[in-house]
Amino acid sequence: MATRKNAKKPNVSADELKSYYRDMLLIRRFEEKAGQLYGMGLIGGFCHLYIGQEAVVVGLEAAAEDGDKRITTYRDHGHMLACGMDPKGVMAELTGREGGYSKGKGGSMHMFSTEKDFYGGHGIVGANVPLGAGLAFADKYLENNRVTFTYFGDGAANQGQVYETFNMAAIWDLPVVFVIENNQYAMGTSQKRSTSTPDIYTRGEAFGIPGEAVDGMDVLAVKEAGEKAVAHCRDGKGPYILEIKTYRYRGHSMSDPAKYRTREEVQKMREEKDAIEHVRDLLLSGKHATEDELKAIDKEIKGIVNDAAEFSKDSPEPSVEDLWTDIYTDVAPQNA
Repeated sequence: MATRKNAKKPNVSADELKSYYRDMLLIRRFEEKAGQLYGMGLIGGFCHLYIGQEAVVVGLEAAAEDGDKRITTYRDHGHMLACGMDPKGVMAELTGREGGYSKGKGGSMHMFSTEKDFYGGHGIVGANVPLGAGLAFADKYLENNRVTFTYFGDGAANQGQVYETFNMAAIWDLPVVFVIENNQYAMGTSQKRSTSTPDIYTRGEAFGIPGEAVDGMDVLAVKEAGEKAVAHCRDGKGPYILEIKTYRYRGHSMSDPAKYRTREEVQKMREEKDAIEHVRDLLLSGKHATEDELKAIDKEIKGIVNDAAEFSKDSPEPSVEDLWTDIYTDVAPQNA
C-alpha cells in the first residue's frame, strides 16, 4: 500500500490502535463471508455490504459511551458489529434463522438490539433521521446525558425529511450527531451529479447547526471528530453534523454491478486510502505489532466469522406460526 501524504499521526495507545484494527478487520471479514453466503443462496432479499467504510463506525464507537444510541440505514452490518452485537446473531439474521437478532424475520436490512442501544437499519431512505432525533428527544427529556448517532448517506441527504429534522433538532437543542456517510455514490449516482454543494455538512448552517467534513478512511480522524461532536451534544449545545467522506468498494447492493465507476477508481482507493491497511502500517512502522501478530489477529477473526456462518446454517428457520408473533405488544390499561 502506498504511504499516505499528511497521514494523521496516532494519538492513541498501541492497544487502542490494535483494537481499531481488529474491529475493522472483523467487519471486513464478516462482510466478505456474507457476500459468499449470498452467492450460495443462503441470504435472500437485499444485502448491502459495508466493505471500505469500516473506519466510520469503528471511529465513532470509540467516541461513544455506554447508553449512547445509534440508528442507521440498510447498510447496517458494520454498525451492529462495531457496537458489540454478536456476529453469530447478526449472521443468523442475515440468513433468516431463529438465532438471529430479529428471530430471522428482519433479514439484512431490519434488525435491532435494545441491549446494545442499536435501533435498527431502516430501508426507507432518510426515514431513520427523524427517528434518530426522536431518540435524542427522549434522552433530553430524561436528562440522562446520552447522545444519539443518526447515520444516513449522501443520497438520503437530499430528502426533505432530513431538513425538517435538522430544524426541529436545532430548535430543541437535541443531543444528536447527524452522521452523513458520504461514500460518493447514492446507489449509482455520483454526489457531484446529485448534490448542489461540494460539502453536504454546510447545509446545517441554515439551521445554525455546526459541522465538519472528515476523512472517513482514517479511523483516528473519525474518532477525533466524533469526540468533538459528542462533547458538543453533551454540553447541551444541540445537534452536530459530521460528513464522513468514505468509499464503498462493492456495489450499492449485491445485485449492483457498479458499472457507473471504473475498476481503476476502486483499485486506486484500495491501494492509497484503505482504512485497515492504514492502521496496519501504523502498527508495523511504530513497532506496536509484528507481521506474525497481525496474521494471528486475522486468523482469529476468520475463525469468529466462520463460526458465525456455521451457527447461522445450523439455526432453524422460523416456524409458520412465527408470522403472527412480535406484531403487537399487549399493554395493560392505565388505572385498570
